Amino acid sequence: MDNHGRGSGSRSEDEGQDPLDPGPPDPLPYEGVWRFTAPAVDASVPQARHAVRDLLYRQGVPVSDDLVHGLLLIVSELATNAVKHAALLSPMLAVEVAVGAEWVRVSVEDNHPYRPTALEADHGGEGGRGLLLVAEVTREAGGVCDVAHTASGGKVIWAALPLKPVRVP
Repeated sequence: MDNHGRGSGSRSEDEGQDPLDPGPPDPLPYEGVWRFTAPAVDASVPQARHAVRDLLYRQGVPVSDDLVHGLLLIVSELATNAVKHAALLSPMLAVEVAVGAEWVRVSVEDNHPYRPTALEADHGGEGGRGLLLVAEVTREAGGVCDVAHTASGGKVIWAALPLKPVRVP
């Protein structure tokens, strides 16, 4: 029975494909998205930091030591903020790591509706500089960071940094 080009049938792999447009490239081996949750308690902060570090190395993400230190500082600050400021309304936090061909994005999500802003901290006071530090580390690496509301009414704070070093004037 003749197929007339409909349905399944044998054909060569190149048939019907434009040789000038090979389509999207296959993802690199280290690309992907990983997410884990933890209780919003102090002990989760170093656990989140270690989990992110181990994931980057296990997946073979081409990160410099400086970029790893920046990412881990960001994760620590964001997880600490979730523990300190959101735990009452959000007993769990989620950490996500997304890696593309040229960038890595870390985020911390909680279910507290308050959207923080980076405010100038009292120079004599303790704390209050976490988001300023996240913004500065992100800027120096040539990345971007932001806060977004989630569908459940909480928030996710994220930072995306390029895998290749960028010099900021």
